[in-house]
Amino acid sequence: MTDSGDPVAGAELQQRLERILLGGKRKYTRAEVAEKAGVPPERSLRLWRALGFASVGDDEVVFTDADIDAVRTADQLVQSGLIDQSVEVAVTRALGQHLSRLAEWQVHMLWTLITEQPEMAGNERQIARLVDRLLPELEQVQNYVWRRHLAAYAGRAMATDEDLEERTEVVGFVDMVGYTRLTRQIDEDELGRVLDAFESLATEVIAEQHGRVVKMIGDEVLFVADSAVDAAEIALALTERAEQADDLPGVRAGMASGRILSRYGDVYGSVVNLAARLTSVARPGTILIDKQLASELEDEPAYDVRTRRPVSVRGYNRLRPSALRRAKTEPTGMFASSQELAAEMLGLADPNEAEEPQDDVSQEETPAEQRKRGRRRRLPRLP
Repeated sequence: MTDSGDPVAGAELQQRLERILLGGKRKYTRAEVAEKAGVPPERSLRLWRALGFASVGDDEVVFTDADIDAVRTADQLVQSGLIDQSVEVAVTRALGQHLSRLAEWQVHMLWTLITEQPEMAGNERQIARLVDRLLPELEQVQNYVWRRHLAAYAGRAMATDEDLEERTEVVGFVDMVGYTRLTRQIDEDELGRVLDAFESLATEVIAEQHGRVVKMIGDEVLFVADSAVDAAEIALALTERAEQADDLPGVRAGMASGRILSRYGDVYGSVVNLAARLTSVARPGTILIDKQLASELEDEPAYDVRTRRPVSVRGYNRLRPSALRRAKTEPTGMFASSQELAAEMLGLADPNEAEEPQDDVSQEETPAEQRKRGRRRRLPRLP
């Protein structure tokens, strides 16, 4: 990073940054940390590995005073009964996974900032001062966001008698269409911009409609919502806004409603699997939902829910999805009356009744189905 490329200077910068980030110099072995924290060495090793950190030798001096404080605090949480000892490692693992991703993004952001300013990239003192100044601000923002999410989840928990780990919610997947093909057509920088645009749009829409992002899986977002209407608005808004965006391919969605298991920030269960299967068979620009969610939305005037033919997907032999769309606005007043009168005089069906659309399921029709569909009488529609 320096102009001279001096490896000694680079090592000094790394040590300086480590002291800032780790809260002091490395001066303890793993056994010394366990002894000073009053925690058995085997348990401290399990927690270290669960956090996602590489194993170190017993004699390696790699720990700081902050490590002692962290191990001692974790032990106090278990001793207080807040975290059951049987799930201590699982909780630690989830914490490590989420914060690891956050740290990776923040380092990338910092690296971009430094490399875009050549005068800073060659000055190690400026880099160290920048990190020293930014760290408290990042901690403050993270603490604020964490407390806001605590408040939101606490309010939700107090408003219901249901177990937070197992509850009824709507689960949805929305993924970009043709992502694999897209990766072969554009370079990594452009692909990164597409993924960033999709993630930004998804998180914005889901937050606006009172849903929660569970995780981003490359070209796909997994979300949950407390109500059927919130979920419907999320899927519809995401589909519509992706269609309007010049820098995004189209999307498709699948949703299901029912009991889910929520563990350490992720969701599990047959409802999650069902939503994923529906997404996999949906056509571009369409939203497929399961029978339960369809029944919850069928009386909502803002939506059009239409049952589709059964499909076979992994784990479901004859899955019968429904397609979700926004309800079309029907003409009213004199214009509607004139259309109805003209249709009656010509012996035609109600012109306001939409022609049966094609299936939203990505599955080829059998020859018998094609012949049957070909015999259907198509009525002309008035202009």
